[in-house]
Amino acid sequence: MTKRGGALSPAVGSAPGGALIGRARMGSPGLANALLLTTSLQPVEITPVSISKMKRILVTGGAGFLGSHLCDRLVEQGHDVVCPDNFFTSQKSNVAHLLNKPNFELIRHDITHPYWLEVDEIYNLACPASPIHYQWNPIKTMKCSVLGAINMLGLAKRTRGRIMHASTSEIYGDPEVHPQPESYRGNVNPIGPRACYDEGKRAAETLMFDYHRVNKVDVRVVRIFNTYGPRMHPYDGRVVSNFIRQALTGQDITIFGDGSQTRSFCYVDDLIEGFIRMMNNTEGFIGPVNLGNPGEFTIRQLAEIVIELSGSRSEIISHPPVADDPKQRQPDISLAKQKLGWEPTVPLREGLQRTIEYFRSIDIDSFRAPTPNY
Repeated sequence: MTKRGGALSPAVGSAPGGALIGRARMGSPGLANALLLTTSLQPVEITPVSISKMKRILVTGGAGFLGSHLCDRLVEQGHDVVCPDNFFTSQKSNVAHLLNKPNFELIRHDITHPYWLEVDEIYNLACPASPIHYQWNPIKTMKCSVLGAINMLGLAKRTRGRIMHASTSEIYGDPEVHPQPESYRGNVNPIGPRACYDEGKRAAETLMFDYHRVNKVDVRVVRIFNTYGPRMHPYDGRVVSNFIRQALTGQDITIFGDGSQTRSFCYVDDLIEGFIRMMNNTEGFIGPVNLGNPGEFTIRQLAEIVIELSGSRSEIISHPPVADDPKQRQPDISLAKQKLGWEPTVPLREGLQRTIEYFRSIDIDSFRAPTPNY
């Protein structure tokens, strides 16, 4: 038995065919050769990595859309990855292909409660990100941002690990500065229906910087702009997944307002590269830093491109605008270019084509909306 999270858990994991794989401890002899044996003596290989470079990494919300892609990269690099998730808006299928890896561990846990383990790095991604879901239980959304940040910062403080917090472009609210640089302090309605998410993320950033100033915690803060790609939940309520699902199922594509509001769409692979560069930067740059694609499109343009690429006959229909919906959203990524040498490389049409192919490959009917107000 090994001790994780303050409780005892078996020191074995399942391998294909039901065989058991021993979970190696960090620093175990021979781990650099990345060879573990099942009870049937069949070798299971993981990516070779030297002991000095292998890290114990916690990815909160790791079974979500972004988290699962990040776990893919970290597991492939040979790190020991622990993924706590409460599966509110995520699903196990996103990480099912990792469950037989000896350097990956999936745990059902809600980060509004403390979590105890030894760790070198923390990627704090856990939080519902779609308005229809985070507004369903706004108090829990605020708790996830604030209590989750406190718990993960406490863990980083105790272990002297580095923590990267996934903040959001929503902290800019309905911006009066365009495009939005990190120096812009935002235009957020603190008592509106989106405030639970917007203000929760702003408070989490405050906590990150206060823990850094007061307790010398090694923090990193990124502000994520609209991101899309394979493994988006068909009912996550965000514009890309909504449009693709509606187009492929022959439904009308719904836009709110006249569709003139703009967004910038970053493909998931580009964003994950930005995460890793931010976590691993050696200059001590803590952010905040914008990560997103500066290409700006109206919502109506996005709908038209999805219809074209999917070959759909769907019509575009308008619904009344929603409260506090930003009119413009475009990142200034000058700082990311300067400090991280990062900028997105996947154009919108190419990324949408890959995402449409993913949606064609899944059984949409097997998914359910995470909240009843979808």
